[in-house]
Amino acid sequence: MIIVIDLLVNSESILNNPDSIKNKQSLAPKRRRMGVVEREKHILDGAIQFFAQNGMNGQLRDLAKSIGVTHALFYHYFPTKQDLINRVYLEVFEGRWRNEWDDILDSNTLTPEEKLTAFYTEYINVTLNSDFVRILVYSGLSDHAITDRFFALLRKRLFPRLIRETRAYRAVTSRAKPTKREMELLMGLHGGFFYITMRRWIYQQGVYNEISPDTYEKSFVRDRVKAYLYSSEMLFSGKNGPKEPRERNPRASIKKSSAGVSAVNQTNSTFHSTYGNIADYILETS
Repeated sequence: MIIVIDLLVNSESILNNPDSIKNKQSLAPKRRRMGVVEREKHILDGAIQFFAQNGMNGQLRDLAKSIGVTHALFYHYFPTKQDLINRVYLEVFEGRWRNEWDDILDSNTLTPEEKLTAFYTEYINVTLNSDFVRILVYSGLSDHAITDRFFALLRKRLFPRLIRETRAYRAVTSRAKPTKREMELLMGLHGGFFYITMRRWIYQQGVYNEISPDTYEKSFVRDRVKAYLYSSEMLFSGKNGPKEPRERNPRASIKKSSAGVSAVNQTNSTFHSTYGNIADYILETS
């Protein structure tokens, strides 16, 4: 009986040993208390990742849970969802617009080709990252809250400069409002660059194979810029502004086309009656 009591006493004393409890507490990880600014940044960064993966219609309760904060604490920093979206826009979109891009496009020492190439090389590889592209697409599919603001920024700070440089390339001094044809041609350039990032961050596909490249080479950017500037020739006649396409008589075009088709059909008939098929032609002429 004494032995049993002794064992019970010793085991109880071990379980309640204050030094043992203290050691266990010292081994437990301590949660560092964040300051106000740091906590707000933590929530904002988590929101950017959440919206990029789940879209703009994601529930704020799910967002709070994903970043490890209570719903009440979340609303302390961002009382409404619109407040949060406004901060996401400033952080991901407007905040990444570089003032030096304005300087590049306004430079007096660079050619239009050099300006556009320098701008788009940085724009596509630095600004259009995964968060940017995915949130912009999700916003366009929902309430347009971010897409409307971002395109307003482009219309104010970028597109007028690009139109000016295109006209300068063609030695056009007109400062008139851009025509629809000018804007559509420009959208082909700008939209083409955005589609590259769509391939990378939405479809996750490359061009030469299924592997999506991490960067877009400057030489590729230059090729697109050159093609755009060369094609702008059809918009202008001398220095008087955009040239409207000359309308042709559709009926006359159809008659001329029909005559051409008949000649082609006659040639094809002669070819087949002589050789039978393309393989016979290759064997005879090789």
